[in-house]
Amino acid sequence: MQKGLVSIITPMYNAEKYIADTIKSVLAQTYSQWEMIIVNDGSKDECERIASEFARKDTRIKVFSQQNRGSASARNNGIRRAAGQYIALLDADDLWEPYFLELQLSHMNDKKALLVYGSHKRIDADGRECLIPFIAPSKITYKDLLKTCSISCLTALYDTSDYGKFYLDEKLKSLRDDHLYWLTIIKHTGVAYGNKKIIASYRLLGNSVTSNKKKMIVPQFKVYYKYEKLGLFRSLYYLANWALRGYLKYRK
Repeated sequence: MQKGLVSIITPMYNAEKYIADTIKSVLAQTYSQWEMIIVNDGSKDECERIASEFARKDTRIKVFSQQNRGSASARNNGIRRAAGQYIALLDADDLWEPYFLELQLSHMNDKKALLVYGSHKRIDADGRECLIPFIAPSKITYKDLLKTCSISCLTALYDTSDYGKFYLDEKLKSLRDDHLYWLTIIKHTGVAYGNKKIIASYRLLGNSVTSNKKKMIVPQFKVYYKYEKLGLFRSLYYLANWALRGYLKYRK
């Protein structure tokens, strides 16, 4: 583990339209001690060539390739390779504000926290704001996180110093594996702190997994019932909370 280094994990699949802007948002960071590990998950377009051009110009960017196995597998591949004290997950179509790392590290230091997250804009395929920004709650516990996933992958920063690395469950086939990942981490850290400042832009795409809520109901129930072992009634209770809060989160 290299102290102070942020390992940015970026799974990439057919992202030629967005990956250059995503990388540029990392290159623009005011905090420069980072490595960006991009894992091409069997893409059929030119995104690996585009990413590799950036890697040739900046050795902090590293591009790897694997057969298509889903975003969870690609993220795990990147996490295994990570050398940094901190882990950040940034998808290949999302964007950071230039002060993202600086503010999140400062927030982490102020709160003496191991896990922080933040607020973000919500943009469409062309980069236009399509919903009002998501403003993160200032603090959440494990029980809060069961009700709704307030930790957006693109705004989270995890300090591995105390508990080491965690990995996503690939058996969920990249459906709600991120929610389970944060639940696993927060059971160790006890709490996570949110930054009210808007520090990133989350791209809502019509063909994205998260745009199909019905597809996520069964995997979400499995998170509660099979993985967190909450029992039938508590699992249904938290599933209802998740569904309602998810509807409110994306209605405007």
